[in-house]
Amino acid sequence: MTDTPTFLTWRKSSHSGGGDNCVEVSFDAEGYVGVRDSKNAHGGHLTFSTQEWEAFHAGVRDGEFS
Repeated sequence: MTDTPTFLTWRKSSHSGGGDNCVEVSFDAEGYVGVRDSKNAHGGHLTFSTQEWEAFHAGVRDGEFS
């Protein structure tokens, strides 16, 4: 990653119930994924490549983290 990704639109999971105790995700034009804490939206975020995000998502779906 050479430039800092720009994340414009942050989304919460539809399973969050609309509260403020959630993780939000955003996708930039280059395919990077940002992840942040909704309680601390200006406190920074983690950035993942598309491949890293897909591997994490597959792990969640397959129960690797339970």
